[in-house]
Amino acid sequence: MRLAVIGAGAVGRSVVELAGEYGHEVVAVADSSSATVADGTGGRAGAGGDDSVGVDPDAVVARKAERGIVGDADPEDALSADYDVLVEATPTTLGDAEPGFSHVTRALERDRHAVLANKGPVAERFGDLRAAVDDSDGEIRFEATVGGAIPAVSTVEDIEPGHVTAVRGVLNGTANFILTRMAAEGLDYDHVLAEAQDLGVAEADPSFDVDGTDAALKCVILANVLSFGAADDPADAREFTLDDADVSGIRDVPGSALRLAAEDGRTVRLIGEATGETVRVAPRLVPENGTLAVSGTQNIVQIETSHAGRLNISGRGAGGPETASAVLGDVGRLE
Repeated sequence: MRLAVIGAGAVGRSVVELAGEYGHEVVAVADSSSATVADGTGGRAGAGGDDSVGVDPDAVVARKAERGIVGDADPEDALSADYDVLVEATPTTLGDAEPGFSHVTRALERDRHAVLANKGPVAERFGDLRAAVDDSDGEIRFEATVGGAIPAVSTVEDIEPGHVTAVRGVLNGTANFILTRMAAEGLDYDHVLAEAQDLGVAEADPSFDVDGTDAALKCVILANVLSFGAADDPADAREFTLDDADVSGIRDVPGSALRLAAEDGRTVRLIGEATGETVRVAPRLVPENGTLAVSGTQNIVQIETSHAGRLNISGRGAGGPETASAVLGDVGRLE
């Protein structure tokens, strides 16, 4: 498959670097201000793609590191290139989910496929995306939007959403690292947050993670999968956005609460839960040695099913290569 990768952060760069190992060819890459397009795939006519060689992954990544750009072309040239799958890996935005939403719908209008690592369009405009898919010969996939390398979305789809009653889990590595350290060392939130920032586990502005927004977006996506997947008629499905989620973060979790929990054989984790009717994210007490008490930056997803009981899937929920593996797995499903 010929890929156009839009977004050159950690995930986008990893997709460019790893695509060849999965048997795919990157024919265009764009960041917010520049692009590179393989010979024979550029231009708005989109001709000659079958004879393309693809971009040089090493050159793209090196140029981004050294010059802050991926090439000398305009981002529009990458969007107009002749590709089979658009990989949308720009940063997540809320509300109108732009520019990611427009990138994906442009691909669908050209009857191309799109694979998203960007949560915004799937969490904030899922109904609009589904409508665009209905009018296209292209499809969308978005495994990478939930839990990095963990195959949460595809597992729910394989079971069939109508047979899944709930999905819950630990879905943010930064928050989990902080809570794990607080419990293990008896430290307070502010101390561990500073440590996480020094280690690069937490951003300078950690709000998206510690306030529960990131976990909530992932649960909103899962709720949409459950709701639309179980509906006989998409018109009867309930569409979820972040505004529909009940969200509490970890800023106000005191170290004393973790110490008291430990005395009772329990600990605290930021747990997100999605059904076809509700989305909730909040700190919860869980058994100290229980399945949900994953440590450090690990994530876990629990899937409650009607006939197969509870399934647990754990692994790395973030990271460039990890998330890129989910993107490329989706590309493989589109072949």
